[in-house]
Amino acid sequence: MHSSVCELRVAGDLLNDRIARLACVGADPAGGVTRLAYSPEDVRARGLVAGWMADAGLEVWVDAATNLFGRLPGSGCETALLTGSHLDSVVRAGPLDGPAGVLSALAAAEALRRADRQLRHDLVVVAFSNEEGARGTPGMVGSKAVTGALTAADLAHVDAEGVTLSDRIRAAGGDPAGIAEAAWSPQRIAGFFELHVEQGPVLEDSGARIGVVTGITGQAGVTATISGEANHAGTTPMSARRDAAVAAARLVLAVRALADDGYVRVATTGTLGIGPGVRNVIPGVATVGIEIRDDAAGRIGTGLEILDRWAGDIAASTGTAITLQRGVVQPPVPMDPSLTRHIADGADALGATTLTMCSGAGHDAQIMAGIAPAAMVFVPSVDGVSHAPGEDTAPEDLTLGADVLLRALLGADAQLK
Repeated sequence: MHSSVCELRVAGDLLNDRIARLACVGADPAGGVTRLAYSPEDVRARGLVAGWMADAGLEVWVDAATNLFGRLPGSGCETALLTGSHLDSVVRAGPLDGPAGVLSALAAAEALRRADRQLRHDLVVVAFSNEEGARGTPGMVGSKAVTGALTAADLAHVDAEGVTLSDRIRAAGGDPAGIAEAAWSPQRIAGFFELHVEQGPVLEDSGARIGVVTGITGQAGVTATISGEANHAGTTPMSARRDAAVAAARLVLAVRALADDGYVRVATTGTLGIGPGVRNVIPGVATVGIEIRDDAAGRIGTGLEILDRWAGDIAASTGTAITLQRGVVQPPVPMDPSLTRHIADGADALGATTLTMCSGAGHDAQIMAGIAPAAMVFVPSVDGVSHAPGEDTAPEDLTLGADVLLRALLGADAQLK
């Protein structure tokens, strides 16, 4: 890289100060940050970041889906480089999941402006709305709107509080009737970068400081319904029982074995219920909520087939009937190899150790990949904690991640049309 590029650095102290200040918006008395999408706290956070964007000299606007944008004009390319993440959170979250990516993107734009370095492409910093899916709303709403994937059914969806997504967007200053105008054509976007905290322990355990993400995991949900026979717990011999709870317990262990035996990357039993739920009655029914994730679609399919077979074996051995209902399978999403290379090159230029890895969580980048090349930078999560008040990343790692993002943007700007 030219020496002028190597000298470019983000303002790390300002970046970390802004992260701390943003964490005060929605600070939860019980600990952590609660900034649910479309809430007053979410709107205040958007306004705070919009002010920082304006102070940095960016052209600022909010679209019909309440996505926040800040544009640093380029020198004439018709396409734009987008970079950012989201500002909303789950209940009692940490301060970094989402905001670190938005504020690192802003820090990169500011570094370019301070250095009077103009990219060929417009650089657009984005804070997507409602990535987390607060209150049972559809997740990744903002990025779906940008990609034209937000449907009328999504807008009509009623959340856990009985409010439609359309009304949530309207209350937060958006325009549900104008959602179509929020969509960007693929021809307008040269590429998309997202910096994010890893949300797991892999980077920290490896000793690497930058994660170069090659893909975002796919996932499949399954609901198992187990039918046995309720009967008296004291008078029914063990050999005569059709115990739905026993079948459920064996199924839980079978789900674990899918990952332990290497069929899929991770497998989880997230919900478990038995009925009638009385200590002296043998359970006659049970439900098991299952999720499997892998970065290869074929392995997800194989895992589902094996689960079907094992459930049949469990049903036969326990005298129960087990029905598996599959939900929507979300396929893995590969990141763009060219943009990923720019991330690795940026880390190498800064002497940062890297780890090539898959993301185990979903991100806006997987939605953006539907219309444009997309890539992700990971920074380490202390103790692998995320979606909890203890979420943390060392300030120097956040600064390094933003500097890597800056160099990736420079590399992509020089290469892409």
